[in-house]
Amino acid sequence: MCVDAIEPPSPRLTRRGVLAGAAALAGTVAVTGTAAAAAPDGQEATGPAPARARTGDLVIRGGTLLDPATGAVTEDAVVVIEGGTVRAAGRLGTVSVPGGVEVLDAHGRWILPGLTDAHIHLSTAAEARAAVRQGATSARSGSTSFYQDIAVRELARHSPELAPRLRAAGVFVTPDLGDTVLADPDLTPLARLAGGVRSAEALRRVVEVNLTRGADVIKTRVNERAGLPEQDPLVQVYSHEQLSEIVAAARRRGKGVLCHSYSEKGCHDAVTAGIRSLEHGAFVGERTLHEMRRRGTYFTPTLTAIAGLAEESDPVLAERGRTFLPVLKRAVLAAYELGVPLAAGTDSSGGTVDPIGREVELMRSAGLPALDAIRTATTGAARLLGLERTAGRLVRGFAGDALLLDGNPLADVAVLTRPVRVVRAGIAL
Repeated sequence: MCVDAIEPPSPRLTRRGVLAGAAALAGTVAVTGTAAAAAPDGQEATGPAPARARTGDLVIRGGTLLDPATGAVTEDAVVVIEGGTVRAAGRLGTVSVPGGVEVLDAHGRWILPGLTDAHIHLSTAAEARAAVRQGATSARSGSTSFYQDIAVRELARHSPELAPRLRAAGVFVTPDLGDTVLADPDLTPLARLAGGVRSAEALRRVVEVNLTRGADVIKTRVNERAGLPEQDPLVQVYSHEQLSEIVAAARRRGKGVLCHSYSEKGCHDAVTAGIRSLEHGAFVGERTLHEMRRRGTYFTPTLTAIAGLAEESDPVLAERGRTFLPVLKRAVLAAYELGVPLAAGTDSSGGTVDPIGREVELMRSAGLPALDAIRTATTGAARLLGLERTAGRLVRGFAGDALLLDGNPLADVAVLTRPVRVVRAGIAL
């Protein structure tokens, strides 16, 4: 059965509704005032002027600064943040330090840029705050059920201390939407499709509604879920042709696709269909990794989530985790050695937010050198999100997001799992 060919509502009208949700989450902006949506980084804003973001002026002084891009280590460093943006960074005495500005003492600690979680599900304001406080100052959503991630993105724009800078995915493009058909009136016709969201028209509908609602990326799947014992994550749910339809619909609006995947055939179909990043990918094979390197497709393995399965009380899930984790670690190392770009993501969901530092720790245990493991959550992940000129470094013009650590992450990346202080947009938390 086909879906009625009706046009989605005006993007401007629907984005006002999204901003109302963001304001309700934050409790700081009047929903009927001037709080219209700010455009994604690098895009022109439309509608009324956005609410002005609260940012900070801060000097971080006295620690050891690591630049993940170059590997350079600067002792007795100072980072000057003005209006939430880095104005200068370098050795104390070589950088002009303004007077009358709050100083955060970093003596005896390491200073790193805020980390990026490239796969996380943020459905509540509490989860957004938890992600920031555990070091994820930037993130990419792995989808939410009712567009909560779009509201979290807007929350971050006007109250950055409450949420990570976010690339939102909207709702999952999946055969069975379940109650997600209630996320938007334009999705409700899909509820009557006996076979679920599978036809080209139905797939395009979900993508178009997502993009009309303001999604930055599209999330889909090629395999069933590993985290549900009744599902087999090696069973394929979308064909190469269906995945290509999703990718084409997203590309028409200038957006990329991240794809939940496990089996080698599923991974290969997703990559050759043109996805931007492969998520999970436990059984990705060498031919697909070569294809990913050729295309520049990212690999976001979510080792944290797979390791978490091994700790589940359900015996099916526990066995799945124990089986998948070593296979996935080998795939991560093979990807790294081939030059496939890697991005760190925890796949946190359901109210539990894992520290993004744990994913870096698992990247290291898979065989990556410490600096390259750190890059998967800094410069590498930032590039995937299109934030390579905004996040992942503490140099002039970049975001004033930083972590203070009690130890040397090049010697022990586990220190990233427990930041002593987090700075978001120049605001020390």
